[in-house]
Amino acid sequence: MSAQTSYGFATPKGVAGGLLDIAPYSIDTRVNNEAAADSLKYGMGVVQGDTAGVGVRKPISTDTAAVFEGIVMTGFSNQQTIEGDVNILPNQSVGILRYGKAWARIKAGDTPAYGGKLYLIINGADAGLFTTTSSVDTIEVKGRFIGTKGSGDIAPVELFNQAQA
Repeated sequence: MSAQTSYGFATPKGVAGGLLDIAPYSIDTRVNNEAAADSLKYGMGVVQGDTAGVGVRKPISTDTAAVFEGIVMTGFSNQQTIEGDVNILPNQSVGILRYGKAWARIKAGDTPAYGGKLYLIINGADAGLFTTTSSVDTIEVKGRFIGTKGSGDIAPVELFNQAQA
């Protein structure tokens, strides 16, 4: 038998793909161009898909900041599977934060600080996650970290309302 032995009144910090606050923001509707149901995750950064302005996909090594679309946002419209997973299905509509403040997925082990540069990983298993470190596997996007790590591997970020180029 088990029992809860500790209690707290604090709310966990953030939900991947959730808005941070009520500051101005823009969320555009796009279509998931990924073939697998579990490829896109809330809070992940995405780039232009098959048709610019229509679809989105995970970034690949040849992508540049010019094709960055934004962050996949949760609309709390998807049900969990029996295993507790939430999948964004192929060709399903998703909300993409173009500018504003949200909780984004970050690379495990990163420790963002307020005002830090925002890089999108474009290669490897972490493609689509954000990081604090510039490398050949990242692109700098017009935004910044606006706080420290939340609950899990997420952090608050701000995407600026300006063209990515």
